[in-house]
Amino acid sequence: MTQSKLNLDRKKIDRARELSKQITRPVNDYIEQHTTVAIERATLRMLGADGVTADDVPVPNAIVNALGDNIQYGASTYYVNALLRKNMTVEQLNGAIADGLDISQLGLTDMELIRQKAEELVAAFSHRVKGNVAYRTSKVTEYKEKENAPLLYLIVATGNIFEDVKQAQAAARQGADIIAVIRTTGQSLLDFVPYGATTEGFGGTYATQENFKIMRKALDEVGNEIGKYIRLVNYCSGLCMPEIAAMGAIERLDMMLNDSMYGVLFRDINMYRTFVDQKFSRMINAFAEIVINSGEDNYLTTSDAYEKAYTVTASQFINEQFAYDSGLPAKLMGLGHAFEMNPQIENGFLYEMAQAQMAREIFPEAPLKYMPPTKYMTGDVFKGYIMNAMFNFIAKSTNQGILLLGMLTEAIHTPFMQDRFLAVENARYILNNTKDFANDIEFKKDGIMQTRAQNVLDETIEFLEQINEKGLFDSIEQKLFAEVSRPKHGGKGFDGVKEKADNYFNPVYDYLEVELGLKK
Repeated sequence: MTQSKLNLDRKKIDRARELSKQITRPVNDYIEQHTTVAIERATLRMLGADGVTADDVPVPNAIVNALGDNIQYGASTYYVNALLRKNMTVEQLNGAIADGLDISQLGLTDMELIRQKAEELVAAFSHRVKGNVAYRTSKVTEYKEKENAPLLYLIVATGNIFEDVKQAQAAARQGADIIAVIRTTGQSLLDFVPYGATTEGFGGTYATQENFKIMRKALDEVGNEIGKYIRLVNYCSGLCMPEIAAMGAIERLDMMLNDSMYGVLFRDINMYRTFVDQKFSRMINAFAEIVINSGEDNYLTTSDAYEKAYTVTASQFINEQFAYDSGLPAKLMGLGHAFEMNPQIENGFLYEMAQAQMAREIFPEAPLKYMPPTKYMTGDVFKGYIMNAMFNFIAKSTNQGILLLGMLTEAIHTPFMQDRFLAVENARYILNNTKDFANDIEFKKDGIMQTRAQNVLDETIEFLEQINEKGLFDSIEQKLFAEVSRPKHGGKGFDGVKEKADNYFNPVYDYLEVELGLKK
């Protein structure tokens, strides 16, 4: 850690990290003993399972539904066994399952043969993903990507993937570095991933593997045209975290929204389900070198950004530890926070800068994702443009990594293309004019910003101590995060959590544990 402008106490930061380890340890013990329907479906996808039945049930769902409680042994066992028993290719078996074949009824062959065949399938998945990583790296190198500046992040959300393509390519030509395709409302609550290209959505577009493929191709085309690698973002939150992570790895997505607690707090997904799913999804993200974006900004939609700032920092520490536990390095942790204080607060700008600088100093290697003002945006587009300018200034002066651009029409309607253009122009102007500002400024000793950051760090440690004493599961139930209470055995998806049998088999999980250094 370089010299702290905020004069933060290194020992206090170390204490916060030690508390985070203690908080996550019992959760990880639970995770290791359980699997979920989503983990099994994701594993099947990475082994090659694909397609849908005549009733539009995805093949991975059809397999897991047929297996029922037998997923405790690992769905891979039955899928690979069927390949051997039927002497079929992956494509042939997928077609047979789509036509009604129930692979749970086939007698199991020798387990050693199943392991050998599974290794072949895992190797094919690994080859594709490593090829994706190599391609991304080569393009970023070829285009000599800008340094020491946040990447500009813009959103498309028409509901129609083909219209999304037009808007995404236009945004890239306007100057966006990252394109996020917002998911249709409620997709996080679906316990399956829709199939194929989609043209209807509500407030966003369905996340499907085909849609990923279409958008990836479009961004590669426009990237080659303008001489820049355009990053693609989607969301692996919700009931299908590992599956969407697997699809993202296969189709070369570059960033994925992936928070260890977001689904619990803001989508009422069962906490046990979410914690088990998030680990495997992050292992897949780590292997594919996909940057995760955590969702601390959402806390500030239900809590006051000034009074509850410490909950954001505490969540960043916990998300960081869960990420490390999943084999994800700091360079892939797009830990989130936001410019969401009430603009009427006196010296609010200084408090916002203190919070952003504190995140930068505590997580120096993380490509922090900084979210724009939304909660207090109004129909006054002129004021909104100023608020976004102040947000952009803090982003640059505290060296944030990912800058989600604010829209002056945020409180009025879904942004027009010209709104995005103005957002890019605003950011470009400020980033250029303050290029070396961060390196040329010092903070007043014991001034407003130093005092604020030090106080928030103290509150964060006190909060983490409280969570550690109660345990994370009870802390969530008792409304400690985002002022939202979720029952431990309530919420969606708990029936999809199963305890692993002693002879549980998951060849992808085993492979990733070794590849990521989680197990020797």
